[in-house]
Amino acid sequence: MSSGKREQVEIRRTNRIKSLFGKLLGDPMGAIGVLIVASFLIIALFADVIAPYEPNKIDILNKLQGPSLDHLVGTDQLGRDTLSRLIHGTQIALLVAAISIGLAVLIGSVLGAIAGYGPTWLDFIIMLIFDTMRSYPVIMFALAVVVLFGPSLTTIIIIIMATSFPTYGRLMRTQTQTLRKSEYILSAQALGISTPRILLRHILPNTIGPILIVASMDVPFVIALEAGLSFLGLGVRPPTPSWGSILNDGFTYIRNSPWILFSAGAPLILVTIGFTFLGEQLRDVLDPKISKDR
Repeated sequence: MSSGKREQVEIRRTNRIKSLFGKLLGDPMGAIGVLIVASFLIIALFADVIAPYEPNKIDILNKLQGPSLDHLVGTDQLGRDTLSRLIHGTQIALLVAAISIGLAVLIGSVLGAIAGYGPTWLDFIIMLIFDTMRSYPVIMFALAVVVLFGPSLTTIIIIIMATSFPTYGRLMRTQTQTLRKSEYILSAQALGISTPRILLRHILPNTIGPILIVASMDVPFVIALEAGLSFLGLGVRPPTPSWGSILNDGFTYIRNSPWILFSAGAPLILVTIGFTFLGEQLRDVLDPKISKDR
């Protein structure tokens, strides 16, 4: 490809990205979703700078202190600053969501594209794998794996990835089966273009929209699952700050220090609202049928 054509491709890609953000920010729901998600991303990236205290610093003399100018949302049973632990807990929540959903999308998209484009026998085998992985309730599967291998960040990521990739795989399979009989795919086959190239250059770019919508909708569920397992003591190990473990502390001391429970629940509510609004607006922008109806 010549340099002129490359520049044109880059310009088109840049214009598409600008158009996407323009449509997202042009709708109140999309603007709120982008604002909330961007805020959490900034907090996670600059947690060490934003947090007023070291999250694991113990100060027994100031344990279970109420909100004040020194500690905006109080301290926990060990005197640790709750706000600092919530800020660093954002890193854990978004890290788990990004890695687990990213791997699930990658694995599911590849297997789904192969199943939708490949021979019938291969489609049957891949769909059998999808059905097997989805046959177990997520919570029961998570509890069984954690009990067997022990609680850790890696275990949580593997659980979420293993239970999520069949969803993306099924979606990709459906999209691929719809596109495989399209004229431009048939033309590419007639020109002798290899199957991997057709999948990577022609099918995947045209099916990524629905995948992104589902992925953004799954983020709150993933974060809630990690928080729930940490709440039960089966997630991230102490003293690593996690929203779930902070919720557990707040529930334990709810009579003396209710602010811990409320402050730990607020990020879960906000992140759910943010990614749900973002996913809804992405669906409206990327779904051509909805766009035509508007």
